[in-house]
Amino acid sequence: VQLQAFGGGLVQAGGSLRLSCAGSGSIFRMGWYRQAPGKQRELVADITSGSNTNYANSVKGRFTISRDNAKNMVYLQMNSLKPEDTAVYYCAAEVIVVSGLRKYWGQGTLVTVSS
Repeated sequence: VQLQAFGGGLVQAGGSLRLSCAGSGSIFRMGWYRQAPGKQRELVADITSGSNTNYANSVKGRFTISRDNAKNMVYLQMNSLKPEDTAVYYCAAEVIVVSGLRKYWGQGTLVTVSS
């Protein structure tokens, strides 16, 4: 599975950004993680092929994840951005294998929210 993420950038607090990620292959779950300087990588949101979604509490009501299964694309619409949302955002994909789920990572895209 190959993943290509794009859409990061610099935005002022309160602004919006949309991240996109293109995947290949048969993907069960796609999602976005982020890692801020000095912090561990954390889940932001993910979505299954059946459109079941999961969000971190910190982004609920502000971020929306969506997916185009036909194109193997996942999107993260980020609204009401806060400086604490500043991080490198990573696209991830999980595929079903015999032993369970295997996760793949895309390259990160930097999101910087200025105050």
